[in-house]
Amino acid sequence: MTQLRLYIQDAILGLPAAALILGVGLYLTIQLGFPQLALFPRALRLFFRRMFAGKLREGVSSFQALCTALAATVGTGNLVGVAGAICLGGPGAIFWMWVCAFFGMATKYSEAALAVRCRVKTPDGYAGGPMYTMTYGLGPRFRPLAKAYCVFGILAAFGVGNAAQINAVVTGVNGAVSRFGGEPSLAGNLLMGLILAVLAGFLLLGGAKRIGAAAELLVPVAAGCYILLCIGVLLVFRRRIPAAFGQILAGAFCPRAVTGGILGSAFQALCVGCRRGVFTNEAGMGTASIAHACAQAEPAEQGLMGMVEVFLDTIVICTLTALVILVSGVSIPYGVDVGGELTTAAFSQVYGAGASVFLAAALILFAVATILGWGLYGSRCAQFLFGGWKGFAAAQTAMVVLGAVLDTETVWYFSELANGLMAIPNLICLAALTGELRRITKDYKKSGAFGSRRWR
Repeated sequence: MTQLRLYIQDAILGLPAAALILGVGLYLTIQLGFPQLALFPRALRLFFRRMFAGKLREGVSSFQALCTALAATVGTGNLVGVAGAICLGGPGAIFWMWVCAFFGMATKYSEAALAVRCRVKTPDGYAGGPMYTMTYGLGPRFRPLAKAYCVFGILAAFGVGNAAQINAVVTGVNGAVSRFGGEPSLAGNLLMGLILAVLAGFLLLGGAKRIGAAAELLVPVAAGCYILLCIGVLLVFRRRIPAAFGQILAGAFCPRAVTGGILGSAFQALCVGCRRGVFTNEAGMGTASIAHACAQAEPAEQGLMGMVEVFLDTIVICTLTALVILVSGVSIPYGVDVGGELTTAAFSQVYGAGASVFLAAALILFAVATILGWGLYGSRCAQFLFGGWKGFAAAQTAMVVLGAVLDTETVWYFSELANGLMAIPNLICLAALTGELRRITKDYKKSGAFGSRRWR
C-alpha cells in the first residue's frame, strides 16, 4: 500500500505536476507580457487604495474578496508547510517556491480575471470560478470537465481546506500544552475540534457576505501579528540572514552541500518546492478565483488583486518563515517532515517557551480563516453540482471535528493529492483561454483605468 501511494504521489505530484504548473505559468507570463512585472506596481497601489476604501452597502468589495482568498491561502501551510518543505527538500525547496510564486502571479491574475468575466448572478450575489469559466468560457461541451473540477474541489475542501488545518492546530496546541507540563489527550483534541466546528459552522452558513466580513477582520490581524513575530527573530539573528539566503540558493542546485548529503537530489528540491508552493498560494488550482469572482470589480483589476495575493502569501510570509527557521540555528531533521515542531523550535530561540503559545494562537487564527475560505470554495462547487450548498456546509463543519483526530501524514498526503487533481483541468482551461486573457489585459492597459470609482 505504501509503494502504491508513493507511485500515485510521484505520478500526480512529481515531475508532471511541476512541469504543468511551471509550464502554464511561463506560457501565460510570455503571452500576457510579464504582468507580474509590468502591472505589479499598479497592483500594489490598487491594493492599498482598496484596503482603505469604504465598505459597500451590498455585495462583496474587491478587498473583501482578496481577504477571503488570502484566508484560504495564508494558512497553516505558511507555518507548517514551509517547515516541511525544508525538511523534505532542503533549503533549496524555498527557491522553487519563489519560482512557482513568480509564475503563479501570472496564473492567479489569469484565474481571477477570467472568473470575473465568466461569472453569473445569483440571489446570494455573484458566483464564479473555474467551473463557470470552463462552462461559459470554453462552452457547454466542457461542462463534464467543470463537474470533475467541482468533485475534486469538494474533496480538497474537506482535506487541504479543513482536516489539514485543524490537524495543524491540534499539533500546535498539543506542543504548547506539553511545553508547560500538560499531557495532550484525545478528549482534548475532540474538544478543540468541537469548539472550532461551532465557530466555523456559524460563519459558513452566513454565506459569502459573512465569510468576507470575517476574513476582512481575521486575515490582516493574523498575518500582521505573525509578520511582527518573524521580524523580531530576524532582528535578533540579523547577521545570519545573508547566510540563510545563501543556503536557499545553494540548496536549489546542490542540496547535498547544504544538507550534509542526507538530501542529495536537486530534482527532489524542485518537486517538494512546487508541491508546497501550490499548497501555500494555490496558484494553478483555480480555487481563489471563486472568491475573487464575488467582488464588485472589473476583470483585470481583480486579476491584479490575485497577483498581490500570491506575493503576500509566498514571497512575504513563506519567506519570513523559512528565514526564521534557517537563522535560528535549530537542527533540521532532513528527510523527516516534522512540520510545526520545527517552526516552534525556531521561534523558541528568541521567545522561549512562550513561542509555542504564540504559534498555537497564530495557527488557530490562520486555520479558522482557511476553513472559511475553503468553505466558500466547496459550497460553490456543491452549488454548481447539486444546486444547493447547505448540506456541504454541515458536512464541512463535521469534518472539523474529524480532522482533529486524523493522522498527520495521511491528511497531508490526501490534501496534496487533491491539489494536484484540481490543477489539471484548471490549467488546461487557462491555456485554452489565453486569447481572451490577452484581450482583457490589452483593453485594461489601453483604458488607463486605475481604481475605478464605479465599484466604490
